[in-house]
Amino acid sequence: MHEPSTDDTPDTEIKHFPNGAFVRYLTGEGISMTGSWMQAMAAGWVVAGLTTSATMLAFVNLISGIPMIALSTVGGLFADKFDKRMILQICQVVQIILSLYVGYMLSIGRLELWHIFFTTFLAGISAAFEMPAASALVPELVGRAHVARAIAVDRAVFHGTRLIGPALAGYLVGRYGPASTFYINAATFLALMIALLTLPPRPKGTAAQEEKRKHGMGEGFRHVYNDRPSFAMILLMATNTIFVFPLLAILLPLYAKNILLLTPQQMGFLMLSSGIGSLSGSLFILKVKRSWRPKVMAIAVLLICCALFSLSQATFFLWAAGSLTSLALGVSSLVALANTVVQERSPDEIRGRVAAVAGLSFFGLLPFAGMIMAGVVDWLDLRHALLYSACCYAVIGIFVLWWAGDAAGKEISPNLS
Repeated sequence: MHEPSTDDTPDTEIKHFPNGAFVRYLTGEGISMTGSWMQAMAAGWVVAGLTTSATMLAFVNLISGIPMIALSTVGGLFADKFDKRMILQICQVVQIILSLYVGYMLSIGRLELWHIFFTTFLAGISAAFEMPAASALVPELVGRAHVARAIAVDRAVFHGTRLIGPALAGYLVGRYGPASTFYINAATFLALMIALLTLPPRPKGTAAQEEKRKHGMGEGFRHVYNDRPSFAMILLMATNTIFVFPLLAILLPLYAKNILLLTPQQMGFLMLSSGIGSLSGSLFILKVKRSWRPKVMAIAVLLICCALFSLSQATFFLWAAGSLTSLALGVSSLVALANTVVQERSPDEIRGRVAAVAGLSFFGLLPFAGMIMAGVVDWLDLRHALLYSACCYAVIGIFVLWWAGDAAGKEISPNLS
């Protein structure tokens, strides 16, 4: 079993980090993610204009989740067996084509819901291979000793782009129409493709490690099942997926447009507030010592519950923006710390498969969680759905943290009693 270091020094004090390859990758990813956030905001606005049904909005996400559920384990196997750089290059090409297609259909005024369903399904197939390859690539670029900080920096870039993408998309949608964001997003993928071309190949492992790379997906599931800290952290991420992410990933356009009656520009700034919270959380965990992790996670759970309750009561933009910032701060800190524990404890030769298992706690659950949440919204209303989510999240989140602390003990933190 791989035991993480139990010292109390922050992960930021690791020397000789970051390296050139990691910086180049983050630069390309940052440009690409800015475009992706732009397109995500515009796509949500477009779909919310095509239907007023929360269930239909969630159905779009369900369609993307089906291939994720079916193929992410295959994607994990590919990430361990083949060149991650080539896998990611192919995925970028697919996404360029899909962005250009949707942009063109929007520009000629012929986009319908079935076009969204079709392209979303194909994007889900691409994501099933991209997600485990990208998750496993970051630790590979920096080495095991730097995993915690590398993940934190990578998440900071991911969330930092939310400060730019949605706000810029709100301006572009209002001035030039949503098609412009799809065209720009297609162009930004080229930056990541160029960065990937500069990355070195994966170092060859020992004979035993290379042999293990040839094994099936069961290796990833067995590791998670037998390693209780990893299992607990994945359960914690799943709790966020069920009760929090349907709002952030699916229902936010409906909340902005139908509950708060916002304009596209205001919705962009609402997403910007979420990005501020997420970026703050990502930067914060850079300073979190190992012994602090359980306490930080407990505080994050409390913050998330309070933010969900506040959103259920919000009646104007600034109130909702402040609540969303707090929600994103809690979620970003909690998920990043949980993912760090999983990555730290994952053997290098099965990292792609473990990443695929962890990814299922988000991509595998989110489509169904979104459909359930959307059904509750259509049955009752969005405010009551948020209120019930806060209550359920509090009970389950606290239980999982208690179970994780009791089960993991010194594996997560040497000072946890």
